[in-house]
Amino acid sequence: MNEHGLTHFDLSKKDFHLKLKKGPDMEELGALFASMPSSGSKHSASASQLLAAAPQVAAAPAAEGSEITSPMVGTFYRKPAPDAPNFVEVGTAVSEGQTLCIIEAMKVMNEIKADQSGTICALVAADGNPVQYGDVLFRIK
Repeated sequence: MNEHGLTHFDLSKKDFHLKLKKGPDMEELGALFASMPSSGSKHSASASQLLAAAPQVAAAPAAEGSEITSPMVGTFYRKPAPDAPNFVEVGTAVSEGQTLCIIEAMKVMNEIKADQSGTICALVAADGNPVQYGDVLFRIK
C-alpha cells in the first residue's frame, strides 16, 4: 500500500472478502460504538466517551487561495530532472497553462499545468511522494 500510495483496498470473491484500509476510520468506529449495548456498569464507557478519547485530527486553519489538485495517481516531482531547478516555488507568479510539476505514472512523466493564472501561495505535496487523484498539490491565489 505504501509503495503505490493506496489508502483503501477492497477485494470480494465468491466466499472471500478482504478489505484493507490505511489510517483511522472514525466513521466505522463511531458506528461500532453506537451499536454496542449499554450495560449500565460504572466501568463501561459510553460511545461518546470512547469517541472523545480517540485520537482526533486537528482542524486545519482555513487555507488561502484555491487548490490545484492531482488529476491522477502517481509520484509527484517538483522538477523535470534531479539536477534541474523546481518548476515553481512559493511566490512564483504563474500563467494559465504553465507547467507546475510532473506526476509519474507507469513510467510516463505527465506535466501538470496551471488551470489559472496567479501566484503560488503554498506547496502542499512533498517532492518524490505518491499522490492520489484529488490530492492537493499547490494553492494559488
